[in-house]
Amino acid sequence: MNLKKIALAVAAVAFVNFVSSCSGCSGNSNSGFEVDKDSVTGATLQISEGVVNDMIQNISSPVEMANQIKKSGAGFSLKILNPTDNIEKYQTSVKRALNLGIYSADLGYINTFNKNSVVVGYLTAVKNLADGIKVGQFLDISTLTRMAKNNTNLDSLKQLSVSCFNDMDRYLRQQNRSNVSTAIVAGAWLEGIYISCSVIDQTNDEDLINRLGEQKEIVNILLIVLKNYSASSKEFKDLVEKIQEVKQIYDGVRVTTEVGEPETVEQDGMLVIVQKDKTHVEITPEQVKEITEKIKEAREYVVK
Repeated sequence: MNLKKIALAVAAVAFVNFVSSCSGCSGNSNSGFEVDKDSVTGATLQISEGVVNDMIQNISSPVEMANQIKKSGAGFSLKILNPTDNIEKYQTSVKRALNLGIYSADLGYINTFNKNSVVVGYLTAVKNLADGIKVGQFLDISTLTRMAKNNTNLDSLKQLSVSCFNDMDRYLRQQNRSNVSTAIVAGAWLEGIYISCSVIDQTNDEDLINRLGEQKEIVNILLIVLKNYSASSKEFKDLVEKIQEVKQIYDGVRVTTEVGEPETVEQDGMLVIVQKDKTHVEITPEQVKEITEKIKEAREYVVK
């Protein structure tokens, strides 16, 4: 499996609640779009499918993080999100893609708290950035807005989001723009963790702290993917340096998995076997503070 496929496979999870999901997606890729000047071609890194599957199963999506934030008792805060006025700053494909991921995670947070008064502005920002990197054709803004306001069932939205990302994947691969896919993934992940860190500052919620610690392996894998483009893009190079600082702190975090007994549960009217493993995280308050500081620095680089 090539890197371009990996990037969008992860995006379908990390970006799974495009909040209000993607409707009107088309399986046809319009090859009439101009390839952005920042496009990077010829990615050579190969990652095993087992690694990809492991990453997909363990990465915390913006929706999951937002739900955990809501459970912590923390209230909604517009101040921690990236202001929509910032979109005028993003003039390269990498910056636009990174912030497309950022705003999509913001939308997940907004939708979880049912803040319909601000959702339209963020949907518009997402559409503008998507248009800027030539993938806006996959987003039906009127449908997105209606679904957001109606708080459509999240399970249905997840399925639609995956469908949209498959279409985006095909298009971006045909255009040799796998760097754009990777940037979207990185932005969505970074914003989800940034929002969580901001809430941890306020609540010291134990479940959120554990989720933060569990990101150790994701940081390692994201670095592998990002480094594939750092030689050809200063923006990727600078981001790699920021995430590398995060990794250095995670190196001291201990994450172990206790294998549990399989259980039979009912899902959608069918009996399925679920492996009930338990993850144990050993992370100190000092490490939480240091990770939070470095995540904020990386996020500040992306949104500035």
